[in-house]
Amino acid sequence: MTPAELSARILDIVNALVASREGTVSVSIDDVRLDRPKNRDHGDWASSVALKIAKPLGSNPREIATALAEGIAKVDGVASVDVAGPGFINITLDAAAAGALAKSIVEQGAAYGTSDGLAGQKINLEFVSANPTGPLHIGHTRWAALGDSLGRVLRAAGADVTNEFYINDAGNQMNNFGASILAAAKGEPTPENGYPGQYVTDLAKGVLELEPNLLELDDETALALARELGYQLQLQEIKDSLARFNVEFDVWFSERTLHEGNPSAIDRAVDRLREQGHVYDEDDAIWVRTTDFGDDKDRVIKRGNGIYTYFAADAAYYLSKTDRGFNHKIYLLGADHHGYVHRIKAIAGASGEDPQKDVEVLIGQLVSINGAKLSKRAGNIIELNDLQAWLGTDALRYSLARYPADSPLTLDPEVLQRRTNDNPVFYVQYAHARTNQVSRNAEAAGVSRDTFDASLLSHEAESILLGSLAEFPRIVLQAAELREPHRVARYAEELAGAYHRWYDNCRVTPQGDAPVEAVHGTRLWLNDATGQVLRNALGLLGVDAPERM
Repeated sequence: MTPAELSARILDIVNALVASREGTVSVSIDDVRLDRPKNRDHGDWASSVALKIAKPLGSNPREIATALAEGIAKVDGVASVDVAGPGFINITLDAAAAGALAKSIVEQGAAYGTSDGLAGQKINLEFVSANPTGPLHIGHTRWAALGDSLGRVLRAAGADVTNEFYINDAGNQMNNFGASILAAAKGEPTPENGYPGQYVTDLAKGVLELEPNLLELDDETALALARELGYQLQLQEIKDSLARFNVEFDVWFSERTLHEGNPSAIDRAVDRLREQGHVYDEDDAIWVRTTDFGDDKDRVIKRGNGIYTYFAADAAYYLSKTDRGFNHKIYLLGADHHGYVHRIKAIAGASGEDPQKDVEVLIGQLVSINGAKLSKRAGNIIELNDLQAWLGTDALRYSLARYPADSPLTLDPEVLQRRTNDNPVFYVQYAHARTNQVSRNAEAAGVSRDTFDASLLSHEAESILLGSLAEFPRIVLQAAELREPHRVARYAEELAGAYHRWYDNCRVTPQGDAPVEAVHGTRLWLNDATGQVLRNALGLLGVDAPERM
């Protein structure tokens, strides 16, 4: 019996009790969600639903809990029910009901842990969004790992998610970028406000390979060509770097497209905001009254000289997401973007949407890695490419995903490169590899999954392992709802620990010349179920689940 199945039965019992007392309280499946007691002596599951509905029913929680306990005790698979404290209900399953989960997990496979908890939500998830004027650095690396993992858990919870990368390919920075490449192609020093580094020289070589006659063109034409070809080369490197990091984007949105056409998307965005009543003209400029929505000051959207501000592009981009049908937008931004929060929420409000409901801005903190060296190519940053070559994709992705985004983070490369239990990613991957080794050994010993008797999974270590496996769907949904994929990583470590302890206490293969018994085949189901859940958890973090280590 899964926690979801038990919760559904309890919900029926609660609703029947409410109806019998002619109550009007509305109870949902979330109200009867089960928790694991910290003390396993208190049972397998605990519910606090009695504390939630007692007051509306005009009774005390303990009396309601006692009435509910009588009904829960009659549910098939429930061994005992106790009422504790002011009205907590502790539930213990019989071994067969608890053990049945192992077979269910294996049969569900990769689908175990998924749910429809966020079904109906169409989410645009924007992250990384680096300038296409240089390689990705350590800060982008953290957001790439967290953003991609968040997208995976949101999808597992039933949401329709689009991963989006906003390419900042408009503005003076692109002119400076093109001028830097052209100067490098000519063998000249980096111009003022330009981009230095070996990578610019490499881009210049790439541009000359694509356009050998570049230096024979007039300066204006050569600059435009150097800018465009260099941009395409650098953008492709960014895409390649992210692909090697197991990060995929569904949409690469070019800022330049917002400026194209007559009227442009930006022109249309200003008109739409004006129609909403939040645009006014003052001092020869066009303003948006963003203070109506919590911003610290109104924002200029078009200067007196007729040039649009960055805020205008932000507004047009936000509205493009709405026009594409996204009812919720999530932005993942770096620690230096706090000022952006009020701006984007003000845009949402000014466009007629709910800033508290329709848009969400997550701010991450800085990350550092002891001993990491500045890029030889870029000279002033720590590159994703170098980190990946040094530490590996799995170690980087897992380590960056196992901490909350809002906590500053320093990683120790010595720990990440160890093949010991104090390296979290090794600890979890080794547990998965061990489940595969146990399966191979079982096959060699003649143990198969032809037999399954859930009641045989009665050892205390098996009860603990089954309880941990049962938690996975709740953890995934919680990680999605709270936007905290690190919960999946921490869960995987706890599951690995429960599995290693079970491995030490419960044999899947007979000892010596002892015959193969039903308990061995049944335990093989539990072993394989654990491997499946570890694989599913690592998949949500974008980390490989090796079969051998």
